[in-house]
Amino acid sequence: MPTLDPMQKNSFGLAWYAVHTRHQHEKNVVRVLESKGLEVFLPLYTAIHRWKDRNKRLLLPLFPCYLFVRNPEELWQPILSTPGVHSVVGFSKRPATIPWAELEAVRRLVGTDLGAEPHPFLVCGARVRLRAGPLEGIEGLLVRKKTIWKLVISIEMLQRSVAVEVDASMVEPITAPKPQPAARFSPIQVPLAS
Repeated sequence: MPTLDPMQKNSFGLAWYAVHTRHQHEKNVVRVLESKGLEVFLPLYTAIHRWKDRNKRLLLPLFPCYLFVRNPEELWQPILSTPGVHSVVGFSKRPATIPWAELEAVRRLVGTDLGAEPHPFLVCGARVRLRAGPLEGIEGLLVRKKTIWKLVISIEMLQRSVAVEVDASMVEPITAPKPQPAARFSPIQVPLAS
């Protein structure tokens, strides 16, 4: 029997939540939450930092100050009492779930060697879908930086985005469904009682 990928289990009802952490505490929070038996996802990317005397390769969080956790019993105290945790992202004092498709796209992106990096969140632009390559089927926004095309994938709730270089010939536009005209109201005529 094949084993399920941890990210795919979400289709069976296990939700993912975003946890807001203190600056540069993401990796420590992951270690503590995993020691508490929770499933945690911290997407990382490789960055080269240059100092006067050397270059150093670092693994940094793709979404600074955020990580993702599954909490099947929805017991929030063990998470909120973890050193370095600010809060669980939510609305109206209720934790909000992260759509599985958004996290799956990020997981697939960081699993490749395409050079993912943080990118400013975008609210406008052409939505596209990759039609070939290791990220086939992933949807996002297409942006251009000089002569380089990048696909931007966003986690809407966090207002954070990730960009990866793509070949512009491998994308296809996603057409938005045309708005349907509203149904016309036609009053029903009722015969008058005599």
